Formats: sequence, C-alpha cells, structure tokens
Amino acid sequence: MFGLDPTIVTFTIYIFGMIGIGVAAYYYTKDLSDYILGGRRLGSFVTAMSAGASDMSGWLLMGLPGAVYLSGLVEGWIAIGLTLGAYLNWLFVAGRLRVYTEFNHNALTLPEYFHHRFGTRHNALKIVSASIILVFFTIYCASGVVAGAKLFQNLFSIDYSTALWYGALATIAYTFIGGFLAVSWTDTIQATLMIFALILTPVMVYLGAGGADEVSALIQTAAAANGKEYGSLLHGTTFIGIISTAAWGLGYFGQPHILARFMAAESVKSLVGARRIGMTWMILCLGGAVAVGYFGIAYFGANPADVGALAGKKERIFIALTTLLFNPWIVGIILSAILAAVMSTLSCQLLLCSSAITEDFYKGFFRPNASQKELVWLGRMMVLLIAVISIVIAYNPESEVLGLVANAWAGFGAAFGPVVILSLLWKRMTAKGALAGMIAGAVVVIAWGPMFKDSASWLKNVYEMIPGFIACGLAVVIVSLLDKAPSTAVQQRFDEADAAYRRAE
Repeated sequence: MFGLDPTIVTFTIYIFGMIGIGVAAYYYTKDLSDYILGGRRLGSFVTAMSAGASDMSGWLLMGLPGAVYLSGLVEGWIAIGLTLGAYLNWLFVAGRLRVYTEFNHNALTLPEYFHHRFGTRHNALKIVSASIILVFFTIYCASGVVAGAKLFQNLFSIDYSTALWYGALATIAYTFIGGFLAVSWTDTIQATLMIFALILTPVMVYLGAGGADEVSALIQTAAAANGKEYGSLLHGTTFIGIISTAAWGLGYFGQPHILARFMAAESVKSLVGARRIGMTWMILCLGGAVAVGYFGIAYFGANPADVGALAGKKERIFIALTTLLFNPWIVGIILSAILAAVMSTLSCQLLLCSSAITEDFYKGFFRPNASQKELVWLGRMMVLLIAVISIVIAYNPESEVLGLVANAWAGFGAAFGPVVILSLLWKRMTAKGALAGMIAGAVVVIAWGPMFKDSASWLKNVYEMIPGFIACGLAVVIVSLLDKAPSTAVQQRFDEADAAYRRAE
C-alpha cells in the first residue's frame, strides 16, 4: 500500500513537512493570544498568503475547474465576484478591524470584539455570534474532512473510513500542536503550492491540446456538439443568475477565518502590502482554476480516449489532467496542492471553533481568571473535540447535513458582514442593532431556499446571500435608530480607534 510510488512518496513528505512546522510553532506559542492570533505579529507576506489559503478550499482546484469544464466561462462570474469582494474587504475592513479589535480590550475573536465594541453588560451578542461560528464551522469542517478523505482514498486505494482518519489526522496534528502560528506558516507554504499548481497545470494542458489555434478550434467544435457557448460570459444565464453568482463576493465581509488574519497582522501598514500580495495571488489562482476547466474542454476534445480518467465526475478534471500530463514525482507535488487547499481551510476552521469555545464560552462564562497555560491546553483539546465531531458527521459522505455547507458561506456573510462593516464605520450603531442584524441575516439565509423551493417565482434563483445581507443591514440600521444612542464611553472609544486608524494609514 505504501510502496515507493513517486506520487505517494512526495505526497507523504509534504504531509510530514506540515506537521514539522506545527512542532516548530509550538515553541513560539506561550499564551492564548499566541495560540489564537499568533501574538498579532504576522508580517505582510504571511498575512496575505494565510488569508488566501484559508479562504480557498478544495473547491478552487476541484469545484471551479469542474464547473467551467461543464458550462464554460459563464461560471467565471463567481471568480469575478470573489475578486471584487476580497479587494473591498482588504480595502475597507482589514486595517480598521486590526485597530478596532485592539482598542476594544484587545479582542482575540469576533464575538469578543462585538461584545466590547458595543459595551454590553449582557452576553447575548457573544453567545449568538459564537454559536453561529460553532454551528456553521463544525459542518464546514466535516466537508473538509470528506474532501481530504476522498483524496486519500483515490491516492492510496484504501477504503473511505480509513482514508477519513488519514486525511483528518494530517491537519489535526499541526493545528493541535502549533495553533495559529502553525496554521499561518503552513498556509503560506500551501498557498505557494496552490499557485504553483494552478499556473503550471493550465500551461501544460494548453500545450498538450496543441496551442492557441488548436485550442480555439477544439472548443468551438465541442460547443457546437453540445449546444453551448463555452467562450461566453453571458450564454445560458440571466441577469439574476449573474448577480447571484457574483454576489459570492459579499461573503468576504463576514468570514471569521479571513477576518482573523486581519486581526493578527503586526500593523495597519503591513496590511497594505498584504493586500497587494494577497490580491495578486488570488487573481492568479482563480484565473488558473478557470483556465484548467476551459483548456480541459479542448484537451479532452483532442484526446477522447483519456476521458475515462474523469471517472464520470467533472470535479476530477484537475486530478485527471495532472496524472495524464505530468511525471509521477511532479504529480505528487501537484496533488499535494489539493490537500493544501483542504488542509489550509480545515485547520483555520478548527482553530476558530476552538477559540469560540475557549475564549468566548469557557473564559467568558466559567473561568474568567483561568491561566494562559490552561487556556492554551483547553484550546488544543477543543481542536480535538471539534475534529472528532466533524469526523463523525463525515463518516457518511452522502450525509444530508453536508448539504448545509453550501449555505455556510452565505450564512457567515449575511449574519456577520453588515454587522462588521457598520461596526467599523457607524458610531451610532447599538448592541441591539447588531444582535437583530445577526439573527435576521442568519434566519433569511436558512429560510430562503425552503421558502421558494416549490415556487415558480424568479426569487427561487436568487442566491440567499443577497436577501440575507440586505435583511441584516436593514435590521442593524432600523433597530439601532429606534434604540437609544450608545453610551458616551462607547462612542469615545470608537472615536479613539478611528483616530488611531487614520494615523496609522
């Protein structure tokens, strides 16, 4: 099973390398701030690469290329929306959140920031926001475990239940040992590996298909045969379809695992460099993923005998093209990029769940005076607990609960996005407004699909992120205006944080 197959050898070396980084990070982890946010000392490069890698999970190398291979460039609207949303998030949220969390009792988590930002005496904000994180991220983690298991299953030719443990343990090990620093350092390497794979693979596919003229002719032939326009951004869609697909970009403003990278940066100025690096990385990766699917249409048109490598699943196009075009040693490295995408997202999700339990529940409600050593070790135990729950959920890869993962991005974006943005820009916002917004956003996202499931209305085609985001924003504004103004102390702290941010720009 574990012979000297070059692909398996390079794949295994990669896994042990990631665990080794976790061990190294262990010696830099002294307190809970180190374990959760790396002591707020990440530089521009690590911040950018970690934010990118934690964002782009296995869908970047499997889902997006597969969608483009099936439908053509019309699926590229999601890449356009994500790029725009990510840029605006870096521009308007990153620096402010870095400063505002420090001014609000040096908040280490998003729920803690909300709690102190509005100066609440009750814990409703912290409970609701932490609960949203736990529910959605535990399911998200299960999705990552399944993706990793399927990769191990295919590579090592083992049964699914065994592959489940191999895939999960690789990520759990370095997250458990090294915390945020291990996750961020490994994310940097994984992001580098991902961009390498997503630049090299489409180039090789392009050359393998015969070059520009051949690729164009083959795609046109395939389009005529299938009644599609693979090269069009508009064919086969509607205005609502374009808006709904591009609206994925709204989700960035509320993703806790991405916002945590902003909070961990060493300074506001470092985030300017991080934005340039991060956006360059993202554009190249998304462009590469789209190119893999698009050029794949031409490659399999020219080589119909190789179509069997897809095993009837469009999501396998990246894996199939890699194994067909590269030396086995290179295949191991490139397939590690898929595991890198899975591991980078899964690890930060495990850590966010751990921090929600440790900082927001345990320290917040039960042991406010707990020692740093106690909190760090509790955080490690919570990583294991969430991982075990995720593995249990993932034991049935067809489990219906995994269907909820499609709503998780919308759930976070709608529940937290407007709350985060307005908390950084509007001094008049109140705790009741924030709470109403979170609940409204989450409820609309959950209810939207079932509400219009059997309807003939065009509303059933609207991505739930859009109405959820709007509902959250309206609830925040209306309830805040109906509520009494925040206390003088809260408004003064807002002004101080705003002034500090402007000085740091």
